[in-house]
Order: sequence, then C-alpha cells, then structure tokens
Amino acid sequence: MGQDAESLDINQSPLLEVRELSRNFGGLQAIFEISFKVSPGQIVGLIGPNGAGKTTLFALLSGFLSPSGGEIQFLNSSIGGMRPDRICHLGMARTFQVVRPFPEMTVFENVKVAAIFGKHSKRPPSVVDQEVQEILESTGLFSKAGRLASSLSLPERKRLEVARTLATKPKLLLLDEVLAGLNPREVEEAIPLIRSLNNQMKISILMIEHNLRAIMGICDRLLVINFGQLIFDGLPTEAVENPEVIQAYLGEKEDA
Repeated sequence: MGQDAESLDINQSPLLEVRELSRNFGGLQAIFEISFKVSPGQIVGLIGPNGAGKTTLFALLSGFLSPSGGEIQFLNSSIGGMRPDRICHLGMARTFQVVRPFPEMTVFENVKVAAIFGKHSKRPPSVVDQEVQEILESTGLFSKAGRLASSLSLPERKRLEVARTLATKPKLLLLDEVLAGLNPREVEEAIPLIRSLNNQMKISILMIEHNLRAIMGICDRLLVINFGQLIFDGLPTEAVENPEVIQAYLGEKEDA
C-alpha cells in the first residue's frame, strides 16, 4: 500500500482536488456535486454498483467529458473541460476497461507511440527506446517486446495498457478495472505491479475496481459512489462497516 492516508494530508497540497463536480445527460444526473482529494503518494480506490457513475467520473477527470458544474483542480490548475491530450501532458493518464492496443504493432511499438506523443518534450530516439525498454521491464513485458499486440493474452494486454500510460510519465494514474476478467492467480500476479507503480515509481493512483478483496489490500482510502453521489470517503476498514456502503455496494454480488 501507499503511505499512511492521514500523514499524506499534512503540509501537502492535494495532487487532485474535485469540488462539487456534476454531470448531466439531458434530464439524467449522472454525477451530482462530488467532492474529494487525492494527495501525493496515495492509492485511492473508487467503488460502487454498476451504473453508479464511476466511469463517468473518470471521463470527467481525464477530459473525455466536460463538467456540467463544479471544478477539477490538478496540480493547482483548473482542468475541467480541458482536452484529454493536454491533461495527459500535465501528468494525468488513464487506462480503459476495454483495452485497445494497436493490434498490428509490436508491444515495443505500442509503448513507443505513447512515449513519443504523450509528452511535448523532444528526446533523441535512443533515449525514447531506453525509456520503453525500462517500462517493459517494470511491467513484465520485456520478453514480449517483439510480439504483435494482437497475440497477447488478456493479462498481458492489461499490462500493455498500463505500460502505455507509464510512457506518458504520469504523476496521477487512473486505473479503470485493470483486474477485471482476470482469474485469482492472475490477480495475485497483477497486484505487485500496481504497488510498484506507487512505491517505486512514485505515481499516485486512483483506481476503479470491483474486486473488493484486492482493492481492500491495495488502497489507502476508498471512495464509494452510488447513483452519482459520493456516499463514503475514508479508510477501507471503515467502509466495510458503514451501513450506507453495505446497503449500496457490499450487499451486492461483486460482479453485479
């Protein structure tokens, strides 16, 4: 896990601060006045039933949707409504629940594309290649570097999705169900990678996940949303004892 949740809030400006964020789709209120912070070094989990608004919230944070109201501050800059590429250049990157690598490009080429276009800075090709190699080593994909992305297994494609985001050098990584579809052994193999992103690479993480056992063991804090509203923000151990959380989420089947 990351650092102690309470100690992170002392004498540090939040990396991400969301204030009364809302999003409407016609008459439907998908997100309603959600407020929370992510401090440097934290791993924060985002859970809730299907349709609660988790993916909509990620789309707002990463620029794929514009807010109907409220504010998003990242690194003390207002990013609400900013284009996804500009948010990525600032240092926030996201994965997608349905992974879509470039299938006819190699694993190395997929990550290199992200390394080249994910940042404004120009680096010599040799430097970029070295960065890609290091990312592939850290994500366990170095031996697959020359393989076409279309030939990878689901766990390997999930790792490639993470590797491509790492190539943009994020300060905050939004992980959208990176454990979904994996069997228990594959989940156990993926958890150390998530922890290493935080502990070794010093990347803060906000992650959507339905696998409660995994997220309880990884995260410093949990955010729980239901019907577009934030109903809990606190320690994982407190979440499982919160009556509103139990009714909204924990009483449901994990794959509901």
